[in-house]
Amino acid sequence: MNVECPTPNHEDEVVLLGHGAGGRLTAELLDEIVLPSLEGERGPMEDAALLPGYRELVISTDSFVVSPLFFPGGDIGSLAVHGTVNDLAMRGAWPVALSVSLIIEEGLPLDELRSVMHSLGKAAQSVGVPVVTGDTKVVGRGAADRLFVNTTGVGRRHGSLHPSAALARPGDAVLLSGPVGLHGTTVLSTREGLGFEGDIASDSRPLHRLVGALAPLGAAVHVLRDPTRGGLAAALNEIARDSSVAVEIEEGAVPVPGPVAAACDLLGLDPLVVANEGCLVAFVEAAAAQEALTALRSLPEGSGSVRIGEVLLEGPPGRVTLRTLVGARRIVDMPLGEQLPRIC
Repeated sequence: MNVECPTPNHEDEVVLLGHGAGGRLTAELLDEIVLPSLEGERGPMEDAALLPGYRELVISTDSFVVSPLFFPGGDIGSLAVHGTVNDLAMRGAWPVALSVSLIIEEGLPLDELRSVMHSLGKAAQSVGVPVVTGDTKVVGRGAADRLFVNTTGVGRRHGSLHPSAALARPGDAVLLSGPVGLHGTTVLSTREGLGFEGDIASDSRPLHRLVGALAPLGAAVHVLRDPTRGGLAAALNEIARDSSVAVEIEEGAVPVPGPVAAACDLLGLDPLVVANEGCLVAFVEAAAAQEALTALRSLPEGSGSVRIGEVLLEGPPGRVTLRTLVGARRIVDMPLGEQLPRIC
């Protein structure tokens, strides 16, 4: 008797939280449902795109659904500005203008809305980018979770700085501008009352000045990526996949703050998959690595910059490995789904 596995019933399939996590489930959602419905050329999945016909202009859009709205080191308002500015910066662009749209649930205290908007405006002013347009919608109780913020940003690229996730090359040095795991663990601890938020704060901040410091290196800067959803693991896997290269990092070189390590140990999380909002990964020519580190360290937001690995001269395309403290190697997989929901 032949026994066959039943064919999945697609009518019973539903969207999961993991589909929004930036990992493999997100890629499946995009590849199978979203992208086939849209016209246009398919290229690397970047956080920002060049405007057709205007090769010096970059556009990015993002939605922020973080819970709770306020957390140590930031809130949904400043996070919305920083996240959009950073997505533009990862394509080598300086922010020119932002739009802001609000989806507000009925019953949100006006004082909380005022605080969010004050923080959003202050963040935009600090960056030096105007909010030029927007929209406001109010939905009934239970139709949203208090407040969602959507932003779109337009930026102008720096001269010869044209990074892309598809441009990593064998021999490149892999640089990281600061410690990992702060944002995700802070938001989760605040939401669940775990107590770690007293020792850590989100790293939410704009990164465009760091990119500006790298601009003089021009074409030696191959890739820039901010490891947000899915953390450093997702960012490195995306780059390795889009560039068809093998990447190796050193466990001892990746800065993980003590409270983050403790929180991850308690919760069974890998710090490499925890979201960040204030650091970037740069793939640069090996000969320019020290100059790039000096440039990054010249600014407060890059003072902790380190070299964490390299693109291997040979190896399976798309693979990311970690050399452990004892000298062994393990594969760093693309995260499957959502381990820390609602963190951005």
